[in-house]
Amino acid sequence: MRLIRPIPYAHTPARATFQVVGDLLLVTWVWFWVSAGFTVRDAVARLAEPGRRLEQGAGDVATSLRETGDRAASVPFIGDRLRAPLDSAGDAADSIAAAGHQQVQVVNDLAVLLGLVVAAIPVLLAVLLWVPGRVRFARRAAAARRFIDADADLSLFALRAMANQPMHRLARVSGDPVSAWRAGDPAVVRALADLELRDAGLRAPARLAGSAP
Repeated sequence: MRLIRPIPYAHTPARATFQVVGDLLLVTWVWFWVSAGFTVRDAVARLAEPGRRLEQGAGDVATSLRETGDRAASVPFIGDRLRAPLDSAGDAADSIAAAGHQQVQVVNDLAVLLGLVVAAIPVLLAVLLWVPGRVRFARRAAAARRFIDADADLSLFALRAMANQPMHRLARVSGDPVSAWRAGDPAVVRALADLELRDAGLRAPARLAGSAP
């Protein structure tokens, strides 16, 4: 079984241009909102700076108090009494440093969450609106090209055109397209097939004339 390769862009210039412009707009849209998400994340993350300074300052104070307590402990007779309040103050400073660290964590988590929300919602909306249609086109065009590449005549596409195309488009091809198709009129068969192939984003190769069924 031969693998059907997707066709990303139509063979008709107008539709191909529309697809290329749409893809470029999608890429630009994604880039813009991803950049906006990073910008929001960085802006919110800056709010963690006071907590970071509090954590660092309180940690330095706790370290200094404990070092002082260690030195005070060497004082004869009263060393333990001198050390106890210093150790208590160091513990209090550690608690303040832990609170600062917690504040930094909360702000950083919030920054990441807001950045994701800002970027993800518009990106997902654009992808859901544009990508499924592009995938359907690629698969439909690839399936149609499989018949053309296999040298099948255009009668199949002409038949599908009579079943799928609006009546006013069929009337432009022939006053009686069914009879012309049955008679194997190559001009009518090719014109009908072109209608169907254009909807799939393809053009019929010149080597296919459109024989009767």
